[in-house]
Amino acid sequence: MGTWHLYLIRTRYGALYAGIATDVARRMAQHEQSRRSGAKYLRAKAPLALVYQARLGSRSLALRAEHSLKKLPKKEKEKIVAAAPSGPELLSLLGIVPED
Repeated sequence: MGTWHLYLIRTRYGALYAGIATDVARRMAQHEQSRRSGAKYLRAKAPLALVYQARLGSRSLALRAEHSLKKLPKKEKEKIVAAAPSGPELLSLLGIVPED
């Protein structure tokens, strides 16, 4: 298995969508082009822009980070996009202790 990343996509309406993937470029292409393998939420919200991504490591760590990030208000997510923290910095901001 590859290294997992957390990413944020901005829709044409300014909404932020969070997801995880091992290949962010491939996943972004799926969101943009595929009605079957892209997220249902993102359909008809193009153009989409990848505004943030961070390398996190394991799938379980990426899932925990995604869950924590989705609970944040949009204003806090915008701060993360602006600051563009690295994976370890993001985990610290979210209060997540990495696995050993």
